[in-house]
Amino acid sequence: MSSKKPGNLIIGQSGGATAVINASLVGAVEAALADQRIGGIYGMHHGIEGLLKEDIIDLGNQPNSVWSQLLHTPSAALGSCRYKLQEHDLERTIEILRRYDIHYMLYIGGNDSADTAHQLAGAAQQSGYELFIISIPKTIDNDLPFTDHCPGYGSAARFLAQATQDSTMNTLSIPWHYPVKVIETMGRDAGWLTASAALGKRDESDAPHILLLPEKPFHEQSFLTQVEEIYKKLGFVIIVAAEAIRDENGNALGSAGQAGLDAFQHPLLSGAAQYLVELVKRELKLRARFDKPGDLQRMSSTHISIPDRNEAYLVGKMGVHALLAGESDKMITLVRETQSPYHCTTGLADLGQVANVQRLMPAEYLNETKTMVTPAFYEYALPLIGEPLEHHTQLEMTRIRS
Repeated sequence: MSSKKPGNLIIGQSGGATAVINASLVGAVEAALADQRIGGIYGMHHGIEGLLKEDIIDLGNQPNSVWSQLLHTPSAALGSCRYKLQEHDLERTIEILRRYDIHYMLYIGGNDSADTAHQLAGAAQQSGYELFIISIPKTIDNDLPFTDHCPGYGSAARFLAQATQDSTMNTLSIPWHYPVKVIETMGRDAGWLTASAALGKRDESDAPHILLLPEKPFHEQSFLTQVEEIYKKLGFVIIVAAEAIRDENGNALGSAGQAGLDAFQHPLLSGAAQYLVELVKRELKLRARFDKPGDLQRMSSTHISIPDRNEAYLVGKMGVHALLAGESDKMITLVRETQSPYHCTTGLADLGQVANVQRLMPAEYLNETKTMVTPAFYEYALPLIGEPLEHHTQLEMTRIRS
């Protein structure tokens, strides 16, 4: 700050909420409260959309008990949005920030939120307004570049890995009833979340047996052949499929259930699992069903990964430190320092290189067919989900003979 008086800080949350996004808010607010260089601490109610409506919340005068409780609360306490800035919004946003004497901004979100922050940083510079803005990473999709992983992913991955094991137990209780099951996951164009369903798999016969990732075009006949082979060997098949898988022509399998586009022109897909179930029933004459965890992937407070929550808090805290150090137009990153014991520190990446860029699954994390993960993926992802998953015991099926 060029002026000597404390600057006001505003914080927003954007995009799909997660189980730990509030931990980033808590980390930021507690760091701001502890530093006299921060004046007022404000919140955008429903992200940048709320700011444009001047729907601003006072975060600096909340009861002290709020922050310790919010640390363990899923979803976005400030309210979220999926609003794409228009050209005329930029001038209005700077005018609002000027009126409220806001010179520091943190925006917590994923790819599209990084783009919003980058645009605002450019608009402030062009208008000559002193604004320091930092993006705080958040996405269960785990697809932001330049960071080892994204806060929110570890908890969603833990949920899906455990849910896959739990759902499989139901199939095992009566495998001939519905021998084929499809579990549909979120994840847009990257397969990180779908891949995490395999983190409870201990041997080849364990579920899941097939992963369908956006990184590999769906080939109908190869899929049916693989399902049939596994069914003949095990008597049941568990498939985990990303909602955004596409065929060889680039058509989404879930397009039948498409519900339009979001503000950033991303398809709102729903129907991949249903498509696969109907395909198996029609071509292989096998009974099949699907599970769709939906928002539970994002929100399950019972499956929060402790490392994930701690790191979400850390990136919020370090966002304030970066602002006060004079950094702007940057995103906080997580940098894996050691693998055993697992430990991460933070770094910074230029928002111009982050905005609207997706990091897909690297080749070394997938097997030759790209339908299952490799040991390298387990090494990468297991530390992110925290404590070992619950391992279910089965009876020894020793028959009694007369």
